[in-house]
Amino acid sequence: MRTTHRECGKHHKIPVLQTNNGPSLTGLTTIAAHLVKQANKEYLLGSTAEEKAIVQQWLEYRVTQVDGHSSKNDIHTLLKDLNSYLEDKVYLTGYNFTLADILLYYGLHRFIVDLTVQEKEKYLNVSRWFCHIQHYPGIRQHLSSVVFIKNRLYTNSH
Repeated sequence: MRTTHRECGKHHKIPVLQTNNGPSLTGLTTIAAHLVKQANKEYLLGSTAEEKAIVQQWLEYRVTQVDGHSSKNDIHTLLKDLNSYLEDKVYLTGYNFTLADILLYYGLHRFIVDLTVQEKEKYLNVSRWFCHIQHYPGIRQHLSSVVFIKNRLYTNSH
């Protein structure tokens, strides 16, 4: 197996996976789902019909909303929406770690790494989720660790 990229538009590259015994696979989510199945980790695709649909929704979100967006306004709108969504969730599907969490983590890393401390506090749910995912065994790999301040300081008003 080997992975290459196919040019698509100005600055967008589409990954292509050439398998040893079959046709080449094109597209981030297609390749990722294939590799999950090859590794016998299908639980990462969701365990119920609803969870599988939510995983697919977030994989599509990664490709359509995160990839290719680089303006600060786009990113802040995306983070604001994601922050609201994650308010009552540990992971994107609720309480189970999935491929959606992995791919969104990788897609957002380049933006999260540049956030100020104040911005990280503004998007507290995203920060909590992101910090949790980056410490999940085997996930961060070569990416730099993003530092989050764990304890807020409060002044005593006696």
